[in-house]
Amino acid sequence: MVVIGIIASYLLIMNIIGFALMGIDKHRAVKRLWRISESTLFVVAIIGGSLGSIIGMRFFHHKTKHWYFVYGMPAILVLEAAAVAAFIWFGPVEFSIM
Repeated sequence: MVVIGIIASYLLIMNIIGFALMGIDKHRAVKRLWRISESTLFVVAIIGGSLGSIIGMRFFHHKTKHWYFVYGMPAILVLEAAAVAAFIWFGPVEFSIM
């Protein structure tokens, strides 16, 4: 059960980071400052921060006119949810060599 707590903590932190990065990038866009790259925003979503990124997009009204964010972020979330469901359903995979 400790592993589940670690994973849950990791996902919570990544989603907070995804949310914060959307807010920071929106602030920088308004002030015409150096921006956070789109690839960084997607990497944070891919490594577990997709829900926070989506909520940040909606909350800050940021990147909502870019089709690759509007469709890409939810697609990443669906893939992550499917991976979690598969992990719960099938359990951890064990490999053995001879």
